[in-house]
Amino acid sequence: MSKKTRKAQVSRKTRETNITVKLNIDGTGKSKINTGIGILDHMLELFAFHGLFDLEITAKGDLKVDIHHTNEDVGLVLGEAFKEALSDKKGIRRFGSASVPMEDAIASVTVDISGRGYYQEKNFSFATSENYSFDYVNHFFDSFAKKLGMNLGIELKPSSNHDLHTNLEPIFKAFGIALDQATQIDPRRKGVPSTKGIID
Repeated sequence: MSKKTRKAQVSRKTRETNITVKLNIDGTGKSKINTGIGILDHMLELFAFHGLFDLEITAKGDLKVDIHHTNEDVGLVLGEAFKEALSDKKGIRRFGSASVPMEDAIASVTVDISGRGYYQEKNFSFATSENYSFDYVNHFFDSFAKKLGMNLGIELKPSSNHDLHTNLEPIFKAFGIALDQATQIDPRRKGVPSTKGIID
């Protein structure tokens, strides 16, 4: 597969949100993100930077009602963009994992682009930031994983200060690194990395 083709532009418009994502998997980590949710913007910038993905996201949503719809739909559209950019997934490594510390927090993320979307919600209680909480993080990752068709595992040794930002930052950094590994082309792999011969 030519790396030059691993780009996608995906849009989703509903009565609740209007979102467009532009993605280049083989980028340099440049990003321009405006979801209207400040902490999510920052986390996705970290994700793109450490994953070396070029990423643009514009989102307009019913934030005056709640951030739920925008947060979830950004995950859906971003997952769809990765799925489209990876196409038939020939040659990819498929698996990736990374651990990243921040102060006394340590996040470990493991991914498998298997065609089967799975994410198990994590139960953490941190101070909210900009009305953002770990419940929203769970919704975002669940939407992303299911739309891409990715098994996503996150383990967190939380920071003792219970600050949401401090605990989210290593998760999104590790997620970017792990997904970068999984989407890289292995020159030894001539086909799809599955004994089935296909990854949906």
